[in-house]
Parts: sequence; C-alpha cells; structure tokens
Amino acid sequence: MPAATSLDTVGTVLLIGASRGLGLAMAANFLERGWKVVGTVQAGGRTALHDLMDEYPGRIEIKSLDITEPVQIAALHDHLSGRRFDILFHNAGIANADPLQSAAEAPVEEFVRVLVTNALSPMRVIEGLQDLVRAEGLIGVMSSGQGSISNNESGRNDIYRGSKAALNQLMRCYAARYAEVPRALVLMAPGWIRTELGGPRAPFSIGESIPKVVDVLLGQQGKPGLRYLDREGRTVPW
Repeated sequence: MPAATSLDTVGTVLLIGASRGLGLAMAANFLERGWKVVGTVQAGGRTALHDLMDEYPGRIEIKSLDITEPVQIAALHDHLSGRRFDILFHNAGIANADPLQSAAEAPVEEFVRVLVTNALSPMRVIEGLQDLVRAEGLIGVMSSGQGSISNNESGRNDIYRGSKAALNQLMRCYAARYAEVPRALVLMAPGWIRTELGGPRAPFSIGESIPKVVDVLLGQQGKPGLRYLDREGRTVPW
C-alpha cells in the first residue's frame, strides 16, 4: 500500500518487536491508520520494517533492542527520554524448541530461556519504559489464549502456556501496583495465526487478524485498568 503521507498523525506507538510476523503487521496497520511508529528490532541487518520506512517517509523510526538485556532497555529509555507515546505495545516473544515436551521433560535451560523472554523481559520493558507513555495512554502486551488457566482443557505446549500464564499474572501484579495511574492495560490474545511461530496449520492469517487486534487496542484507549482480551474484544478467562 502506498504511503499515506497526507494523513494527519493520529498518535505515536512504541512497538517492541516489530521486525517480522505480528509485530511487523501491527506496524504496517498503525501506519495505514495515520499513526507514527517507533519500532524495535534486534541488532543485525535490514528487516522488512526497514522497507516500511521507504513507504512511509518521516512516519517510522527503528531502534535496536534485545529485550533480555536490561542495559539495552535502559539505553532505549535514555535515547527516547523526553518523548511521550500514546501506546506502548510489547509484541516480542518466542516458543520453545519442542512444544510436545512436558514441563518435566524440558531442559532447565530451555525453560529459563522461554520464561525469561516471554514473562520476565516484557515486564522489564514495561517497567523501564512506562514513563514514556502518557498517563492516560495505553500499555499492551501480546499474550495468548494459551495463557488462560481456565480454558486449558487439552494440555500440551506446557512451557509456552506457562510463560504466558506467568506474563498474565505479572501484569496483574503491575496493574495492582500502579492502580492509581489512569492508563489502559491490555493483555492481547490474538488467536492462532499463521506466522513463523504459529506455523502453517494455524486457521487465521495475519491479514484478517491484525486489523482486529489494532481495533481492540484503539478501542481500549481511555479505559483505565487491566483487561485480558481476544482480537474480537471479548474477555478471555484468566
């Protein structure tokens, strides 16, 4: 889609993990809606996010960030100090190498890698960058329906499920700790989507899912408190 450079900027989103998959699609969708995007990628070569810079000149910035490195989170904060964002959304996450392994079978190193990336690191990012978000803005995190304890009737994907359930609980702690701040907080369960992480068997495409995810986030602006929602805006059981 050609750049919509004539649109007035609606807002600015700080998008963590925007180089591919759902994060890249979210960046593109926000840009299509007239937003400015500051997106993070891991250090390395050119990504598809860089290609968006050519389509939307002046509307996108790219920053390097490894979410598992606290020193890099602090450096990003310092680099963006003084700026204010309407939305901070943390998308970055991983799956474990063998999703069929039970928790008892998984190597300790793999368990730690997934939990640090999917639960601990997002909270470090949120805690480290929260003051860059307007007090009445929104902070969101890409969770998963697999993080729902109530809905888990099939088992499997133990480590990934556990990491997302841990993320949900840590966000509950965060919401309680900052209950006086009127920000909207969203744990997003986008559904099973065909990405590198979701795999080819997933029933939903990125194109039909991400506009709904962004719709939900935009609709939650100005609604203080934490909600666990799917891409249709429905509450997911904890």
